[in-house]
Amino acid sequence: MAPMQGITEAPFRNFFDRYFGGVETYYTPFVRWEHDGIRRKDLRDVSPENNHVPMLVPQILAGSLNEAEQLLAQILPLGYRRIDLNMGCAFPAVAKKAKGCGILPFPEKVGDVLRVVERHPDVSFSVKMRLGYEEPDECLAVLPVLNVANLACVTVHARTGRQQYKGECDRESFRRFAEGCVHPVVYNGDVATREDCERLAEWMPGLGGVMLGRGLLASPWMAAEYRAGKAWGEAERQARMRLFHAGLFDHYAQTLEGGEKQLLMKMKTFWEYLLPDADRKLHKKIHKAQKTADYTEAVFHLLSGEK
Repeated sequence: MAPMQGITEAPFRNFFDRYFGGVETYYTPFVRWEHDGIRRKDLRDVSPENNHVPMLVPQILAGSLNEAEQLLAQILPLGYRRIDLNMGCAFPAVAKKAKGCGILPFPEKVGDVLRVVERHPDVSFSVKMRLGYEEPDECLAVLPVLNVANLACVTVHARTGRQQYKGECDRESFRRFAEGCVHPVVYNGDVATREDCERLAEWMPGLGGVMLGRGLLASPWMAAEYRAGKAWGEAERQARMRLFHAGLFDHYAQTLEGGEKQLLMKMKTFWEYLLPDADRKLHKKIHKAQKTADYTEAVFHLLSGEK
């Protein structure tokens, strides 16, 4: 499961794994250094006591070796021995600081961050990146520094940072990178159905895996269906979705301190991605709801297939 800020936090991951599953590895949204430390919210999100999934990999955002070490000093004591290095975030505020995908035009900076791998031989590191920031061939320029680092895998979103999530994925540039990379390479980008996963496996049999993001949120049963080799029935999908939503809703109703308004804001965030092909009028009612009763009524009708 790809990390998505504000979405795939611990409660989402936990309930997703309970009611859908099929995901081998869950990645946390990136943890970064702010002012004099890591935000309490981010530390809670990576805390083992708050996570109940089979494999959780904390992701850190660092623009230098020193910054990476600062982050690891607070995360490794939690017991983690697998860390993902974010070189793919395309948010302009991040990329302009030569972090996330903004680091990719600077192989020397990438190499500096990757020195952390040598300094922690007991930790398994991976990298999440894009084809580049400005141009898709920037990934080829950083291959030499990636290839000499001891990495578990490299996940590549097949777009540039400038593209954000627009336009088509550049699978040929991804292929060129994968062919030159000595590590297992994981594909990420516009995988929306079980059939997409199957076609990817046929297109590149040597893939190290597929990372699912927006497609998995739109069709939460996709990974489980792929592993099973068959689709769930519509009744099964709706039943699991109702349980998943109820778990999330109850959790945030009990833990958020901002009352009804904050609860609705949080839940509506998920509906930016969940079931985009469901009834449009009900989607609109969910987003327009100002009262919990209106929200839950709209969700009930959407998840029961009613109008």
